[in-house]
Amino acid sequence: MEAERADLITELPVKRMGAGALFVDYVGRVLLVEPTYTDHWELPGGLVEAGESPRAAVLREIGEELDLTVPVGRLLVVDWVPPGRYPNDGVMLVYDGGFLGVDRTAGITLRSEELRGWLWCDAEEAAQRLPDVLARRVAAARRARAEGTTVYLEDGRPVP
Repeated sequence: MEAERADLITELPVKRMGAGALFVDYVGRVLLVEPTYTDHWELPGGLVEAGESPRAAVLREIGEELDLTVPVGRLLVVDWVPPGRYPNDGVMLVYDGGFLGVDRTAGITLRSEELRGWLWCDAEEAAQRLPDVLARRVAAARRARAEGTTVYLEDGRPVP
C-alpha cells in the first residue's frame, strides 16, 4: 500500500508558483525591479519554495531583493501561465503591497546578486518595460486594487 501511494505521489503534476507585490507611490505609479537573472523588468517577488506559502514567499523575496520589511495586503491576481518559456505551467499570484512613500523607498538597498535596479512606472512605462504577459498581469492588478476585487487570469488575460 505504501509503495502504491509513493508511486502515485511521484506521478502528481508539478507546477511552478510565484508571488509578487504591487506597490504604488503617491501618484499611482507601480514599483518595478530589474532582476540580474533575466532580461526584463518584473514586480518585486519570486518563486515560492517547497513548503512555503505564497504570502511568506513574497515577504521573503521583498526582504531579499529590496531589504524591506513591509506587510502585504489582499490577493489581487491569480494568473495561470501555460508552458512556454518554461516546460511546465505555473500559477502566479500578485498581492497588494500598498503605498510606499519616500520614507520607505529611501530604505531600499539592492542586493547586487538579485537586482540591477528598481523604478516607479506609470501604466504606459510599465507596459513598455514588461513582457506582454507581465504587462497584462500588472494592468489587471492595478484595476483589481482600484476596484477592491481579485481577478483570475490565464496567461494574463481575464477569463469570462
